[in-house]
Amino acid sequence: MKVFNTLSRNKEEFIPVDKDEVKIYACGPTVYNYIHIGNARPLCVFDVLRRYMEYKGYNVKFVQNFTDVDDKIIKRANEEGISSKEVAEKYINEFWTDAHGLNFKDASVHPKATENIDEIIEIIKTLVDKGYAYAVDGDVYYRALKFEGYGKLSHQPIDDLQSGARIAVGEKKENPLDFALWKAAKEGEPYWDSPWGKGRPGWHIECSAMNRKYLGKTIDIHCGGQDLIFPHHENEIAQSEAANGEPFAKYWMHNGYINVDNVKMSKSLGNFKTVREIADVYGYEVIRYFLISSHYRSPINYNLEIIEQCKSALERLYTCRESLDFAIKNAADIENDKELLDLISSRHEQFVAAMDDDLNTADGLAAIFDLVKDINTKILDKEVSKGVCEAAASLFDELCDVLGILYNRKSNDLDSEIEALIEKRQEARKNKDWSTADKIRDDLKARGIVLKDTPQGVTWTKE
Repeated sequence: MKVFNTLSRNKEEFIPVDKDEVKIYACGPTVYNYIHIGNARPLCVFDVLRRYMEYKGYNVKFVQNFTDVDDKIIKRANEEGISSKEVAEKYINEFWTDAHGLNFKDASVHPKATENIDEIIEIIKTLVDKGYAYAVDGDVYYRALKFEGYGKLSHQPIDDLQSGARIAVGEKKENPLDFALWKAAKEGEPYWDSPWGKGRPGWHIECSAMNRKYLGKTIDIHCGGQDLIFPHHENEIAQSEAANGEPFAKYWMHNGYINVDNVKMSKSLGNFKTVREIADVYGYEVIRYFLISSHYRSPINYNLEIIEQCKSALERLYTCRESLDFAIKNAADIENDKELLDLISSRHEQFVAAMDDDLNTADGLAAIFDLVKDINTKILDKEVSKGVCEAAASLFDELCDVLGILYNRKSNDLDSEIEALIEKRQEARKNKDWSTADKIRDDLKARGIVLKDTPQGVTWTKE
C-alpha cells in the first residue's frame, strides 16, 4: 500500500514501524458544539483507513482524542451558564450520536485532555529542562525557532511563518512564532496545579502527551484535516521530537476541505452545515457515502443535488444486495460457472488496487459498482448456481464493510405471519383472485413491506 505523506510531499510505500502493530493517531473534535461535515470528513475517511488496514491483516491501535478544555468550551460554558466540564460531556454525548450514526468504529482509546494533565505537565517540564520552553508569569511557551526542523510539515520558510505570526495582547512571548504549552488560569476558568502555578494546557501539547502515552514515541500515521497542518501538527512535531529525541510520526495524512455550493464552508459566511441537521433529512449513511465518494485529499463540494445523487447511489447498492438475497434463496443447485467466479474475483483485485493507491475510495466505490453491474447483467438475469450468487454476495458485503457502507440492511427473516401473507398472495394470484392479492399487498405496504413482482418471483423491501 502507498500513502501520500504530507511530510515528504510524496506517495510512499507504507512500511509499519513495528511489524506487530500499526499505530494511528487521529485528531478528534473540540467538544463545544455539534460536529459539522468538516469534522465528519476525517472521521469517516480515517475510519476507512483503519478498516482497510485491518482488512489487510494489520493489528491496528487507533487513538482519537477529545479536546475537552479550550477557550471555545469556556466561552460556551459562560453562554449556557454551566461548567466547562458539563459542556464537554454534553457534546461528547452528541458526538457519539453522530459518530455511531455515521458507522464510525470506536477507536482503541478515546483519551480526553483533562484526564491526561499529569502527562501533559511531564512533557512540558522536559521541554523546559531542555531549553525548548520558558515560563513567563504562569504561562509556558515553546521556543519555535530553537527546533531546527520547524516548518518541515507545512513546507513554509521560517521567514514566511514569522511574517504571518503575531503576539496577542497579554502574551509575553520571545518570538511571535512561539506558542503556549501552559496557560495561567484566569478568573472563572477551570485550572490544575502545576510547577508554574494554576492553569490549563494549551491546545497543541495535549496531542503530543497522549500520543506518547497511548502509542509511544514514534507512531506510524498521524492524520487529520488539512487545516491542522499548520500550526497544530507542525507544533506537535516540534514538541514531541524535542521532548522525545525521536521522530514523531512516519507518515502524515490530511484530508481536503469541504465547500458548500462551491464556497468554502465557514460560520462567518453562514454556510455552516452540521451532521445532525443533514442527517435529520437524509439519514447518516448518505453523509458517510458523500464523504468517501471522492479521494480524501481532494476538496469536495456539498450541495443538495450531490446529496440526492449519493442517496440514489446507495439505493442502487441496496437494491442489488436485496436482489442477491432473493437469488440465493431461489438459485439452482448446479455446477459453478468458473468464468463468473473469476469475474467476481477480478472485482476484488480492482478494489484492492484502488485502496492500495493512497486509499482511493472513489475508485474503490467504482469497483463495487462494476461488481453491481456484473451481478445485474450476468447473474440476476440468468440461471446461475447458488455458489456463484453466494460468492458475489460475500464479496459485495466484504467490500462495503471496508468502506463502512450498507450498514442499514434489513433482516432477511420476515416473521411467520408476513411470510404466510406473501404465500397467500401468491396463491391468490395463481387463482386469479386479484382482489385478495391486491388487499394483501396493500396491507403489507401499510406495515412498511413493499412487494415487487419480478419474472423470478416476488422480492420485497422495507420502507
